[in-house]
Amino acid sequence: MCILDSERRLSRVVLIFFFQTLFIRFPSQKTPTAFFFSTTSTTSIQRLSIQAIDFNPPSLFFEPLPIAKAPFFFATNNPPKKTTTTESSVWNLLFFFIAAIPFTMGNITSCSSCCQDCFGKRNRTGLYEPLLQDNERDAIAELLHFLENRSDTNFFDGEPLRALSTLAFSDNVDLQRSAALAFAEITEKDVRPVGRETLNPILFLLQSHDVEVQRAASAALGNLAVKAENKLLIVKLGGLDQLIRQMGSPNVEVQCNAVGCITNLATHEENKAKIAKSDALRLLVDLARSKDQRVQRNATGALLNMTHKEVNRQHMVNVGAIPVLIGLLSSPDADVQYYCTTALSNIAVDAGNRKKLAQSDSKLVQYLIALMETKSLKVQCQAALALRNLASDEKYQLEIVRCNGLKPLLRLLKSSFLPLTLSSVACIRNISIHPANESPIIEEGFVNPLIELLSYDDNEEVQCHAISTLRNLAASSERNRLIIVEAGVVERIRMLISEAKNSVKIEMTAAIAVLALSDDLKQRLLSTKVLEVLVPLTSSSNMEVQGNSAAAIGNLSSKVKDYSPFVDVWSSPADGLRGFLIHFLDDAQDISFQHIGVWTIEQFLEGNDAELVSLVANTPEIVQAVGRIAKRDGRGSKEKIDTDVGGDDLESDIYALARRVANALEEAGKK
Repeated sequence: MCILDSERRLSRVVLIFFFQTLFIRFPSQKTPTAFFFSTTSTTSIQRLSIQAIDFNPPSLFFEPLPIAKAPFFFATNNPPKKTTTTESSVWNLLFFFIAAIPFTMGNITSCSSCCQDCFGKRNRTGLYEPLLQDNERDAIAELLHFLENRSDTNFFDGEPLRALSTLAFSDNVDLQRSAALAFAEITEKDVRPVGRETLNPILFLLQSHDVEVQRAASAALGNLAVKAENKLLIVKLGGLDQLIRQMGSPNVEVQCNAVGCITNLATHEENKAKIAKSDALRLLVDLARSKDQRVQRNATGALLNMTHKEVNRQHMVNVGAIPVLIGLLSSPDADVQYYCTTALSNIAVDAGNRKKLAQSDSKLVQYLIALMETKSLKVQCQAALALRNLASDEKYQLEIVRCNGLKPLLRLLKSSFLPLTLSSVACIRNISIHPANESPIIEEGFVNPLIELLSYDDNEEVQCHAISTLRNLAASSERNRLIIVEAGVVERIRMLISEAKNSVKIEMTAAIAVLALSDDLKQRLLSTKVLEVLVPLTSSSNMEVQGNSAAAIGNLSSKVKDYSPFVDVWSSPADGLRGFLIHFLDDAQDISFQHIGVWTIEQFLEGNDAELVSLVANTPEIVQAVGRIAKRDGRGSKEKIDTDVGGDDLESDIYALARRVANALEEAGKK
């Protein structure tokens, strides 16, 4: 073996050693340099919107949970401000390797014939062509100088970038390796928006057939893809197609970095449609089955990032993502479980997909219930949210209870960790919609914890979910209403409602209106002085709060033995019951509000409490307002009321109702 051949082999040993050192797990880092593991995740929950009480028990409906925001995949954790000893050694190795290139691959002018395999063609003079071009030698020299002063050097512009580009565009694979390594290490420490002058050499390196070049170049590209501006430019310059090619590489390291880069690109909305329409989606589903856990993490993370829009979710379903994601719920890796659970939760937003989920695996609900018992808090949270979205359908509402999902949900609901509390109470709210689930939920012991959550004034979503669940539980059973009232829900509402946010007030007043439908509980509710908080709320700036408060008063006014609580609030607080009736009977009011006002007066008249009837009949503003409504020609009106406060089948025509009340007021005024 010739000396030059030995030197060439030595250079390759140095290169291999450098690669092994660069990609080991440093003590100062949580993740390998070339892998995309570090994530930040946020989970947002939208308040269920349940129809406000009008006159009858509520017609319950719900909105799908908004899609949980996918995690952003960063190439590494943020490096410490001071370079550690290990990190310095990486730079020294890079410096040493580049410095060694001219000596191991110099301008050889003569050689024995055994070196032909090493150095290629012989020129006309019989001498071998130099391995390095002059511009490449100059670039190496410049790069060595810049590496010596790297703390003050911007490698993304000017001479440093030109030197790196020269090595990148070289036909010499060793120079390409050094350029790819330099880009990977530089972008690990310095990520900023860059131009095509920076991206073009990296994208060129991606086309290399050398695995080490591919791996380092894709790591560099993944690092740069953290910045939004770079995400768009990478795809615009054709980076997606090259990454798709690398996803098909037999090398696991190349797969891992390519998928990690795709994951970063998929966090930008403009890129998602392009990724969904490309072959990347199918490859991501295939790579999610990889035996390598790192590849699985990146592939499932990328799939999660693609679930933000319905059209992309449909593409995922079409390429067979559902069974793969369900299968990975049993992964031993918490991150893979988290990405798959969240992706399935987002897929379950669409009604059509919920049916496909049911068809794909009959044990999906059982898997998700089991994940609520896992050690990972974020997996527990997402499992509850996935069940919450599935519980948009009646089938799943029943199945979750049948599969013993209530017990783990109750445990999460009692947690001191807000995301767990929020996800579980959102889930139980949907489950409580089904009448068959009301009693099992109450018997499991949810009522008191739900009432305690009403005081969770740091988060109005928790309050809304809790009171709405209680309202659902009281919707169809006198027994359940009694249990909820005896647990102290009305007293808690009375204590909290004045300081609550409007969204919470809407739900609280609606809950009181539902409880007030019970004839057996009306007098008990009135004894809590709930009218003292309801009457002022009828003049709230929020129309739903006004309407629900008035509906609750109307329900309480029907068929009670003692009307003294109404007399007590006739003139106060605020403008009292008197002001409420005048306000709701005003000509400018919505016809449904007028209907509530007229119907409530009729309940007072039918109650035949002398003092209360006298107060109403001797208030000119009320009598005149009812008379004006009664004199209208309602025969051509299209505004009809379909329900009444008491739930009876009363005359829905407000004009006929007003005429009846006007006549009764006239008779009462004569007495």
